[in-house]
Amino acid sequence: MSEALQDLLTGNTMWLMLVGVVAGIVIGALPGLTATMGVALLVPFTFWLPTLPALMVLLGVYVGAMYGGALPAVLIRTPGTPAAAATSLDGYPLAQTGRAGLAIGISCITGVVGGVFSTLVLMFAAPQVARFALQFGPAEYFALAVFGLSVIASLSERHLLKGALMGVCGLLLATIGMDPITAVPRFTFGSTPLLEGLALVPVLVGVFAMGEVLYQTTLPEPDRSLFREIGRVLPSRTEYHRVTVPTVLASITGTFIGALPGVGGDVASFVAYDQAKKVSRHKEEFGKGSIEGLAAAECANNSVTGGAMIPMLTLGIPGDAVTAVILGALLMHGVRPGPELFEKQTHLLFAIFLGLLVANLLVLPVGLAGARLFAQTVRAPRRYLFPLIVVLCVVGSYAINNSMFDVGVMAFFGLVGWVLRVARFPVAPLVLGLILGRMTEENLRRALILSGGSWMVFVQRPIALSLLVLAVLSVLLSLRQRK
Repeated sequence: MSEALQDLLTGNTMWLMLVGVVAGIVIGALPGLTATMGVALLVPFTFWLPTLPALMVLLGVYVGAMYGGALPAVLIRTPGTPAAAATSLDGYPLAQTGRAGLAIGISCITGVVGGVFSTLVLMFAAPQVARFALQFGPAEYFALAVFGLSVIASLSERHLLKGALMGVCGLLLATIGMDPITAVPRFTFGSTPLLEGLALVPVLVGVFAMGEVLYQTTLPEPDRSLFREIGRVLPSRTEYHRVTVPTVLASITGTFIGALPGVGGDVASFVAYDQAKKVSRHKEEFGKGSIEGLAAAECANNSVTGGAMIPMLTLGIPGDAVTAVILGALLMHGVRPGPELFEKQTHLLFAIFLGLLVANLLVLPVGLAGARLFAQTVRAPRRYLFPLIVVLCVVGSYAINNSMFDVGVMAFFGLVGWVLRVARFPVAPLVLGLILGRMTEENLRRALILSGGSWMVFVQRPIALSLLVLAVLSVLLSLRQRK
């Protein structure tokens, strides 16, 4: 742990983390620019950094954007990120009564509490999960990949069939390149750059960043005439007491829901909001400017950050769309999440734990001190913002391999992302299928080779069978929730 702390304090790591936090808050505060988009946009620019500083930048953006999404939700009733949707229920009514600063202050403080709590849970729970995963062989890893793909049912929102189709498309895209067993080229059409498969970063940048920009240009500008003055930011002692219980409940709820792959902060915030309303003595205030409802919603969506990192670091399964992008960044830097990470790179792992903890703590002074300044980003016009993002997409995609082919891949998947959004197809399942496709195919074939072609290997091994059963239950649960 001391070595990890020393690594964290070495060089410019802390400064880069601070830059990530500030950038994340700004990105979250700009309506339409989600945390996923912000992280995906910055992944290419971390390629030239050492592994730890690169991860700290991305974690800073992740944590900062989760808080930043509350700013437009409070000021103009437009959530900056999907996870901040519940924040607008009471944040905007508070702003209408002249207490916008109080709403922002409560969002920041309770969000930091939730983020720190979930990080502490991550530090203690993740090694236990990884220790269990050391017993995995090819059959177990295949079952784990199937369980990860079952998350598509949760990521598909209301369109399960569309989500399943996107997942299959992702799996097919993962077959491009050299066969993992026989090393025979597949679906490369004579293109040398495709021999190693589709580069993950241009795909992520294209789908999440460029596609989002193209889609947002078809939507009307948010009504910025609703912008409110800030006023007092820090809560009073009485207000602290009122938000204590909902904050504690939301921290637990958000961490637990974040650890469930594919659920996300939007679900966690609404569940915590409902819990806070049930235990509150002032139920009549909810929806009209309740600081308890605001605290629960914002705390829960920030608690998801640590929870979502648990399956990503221990099993290589993204907990949400943002951790799917961070997983791609880890793979880009040669770090493969899973039990080996806990065995062979413990100093990096502890540095990630401490970095996530510090990033959450940095949000508190930065968010409170810069509340008035960050609030002004809500007024940024798209005609200046979107061209800048497009330039960053192009430069970032090119910088990975100094290849215009990657820029073409990014542009193509930007169009794909735009078409999918217009047609209301969920985008995250496509990326999840691409990330887990190689793992699924390789371990399926290895398991069958070792078993002499017998499919019984997947039901004779208890862990593999349990994971497959969990995958089925996950899909059934998602179907039941839709009904």
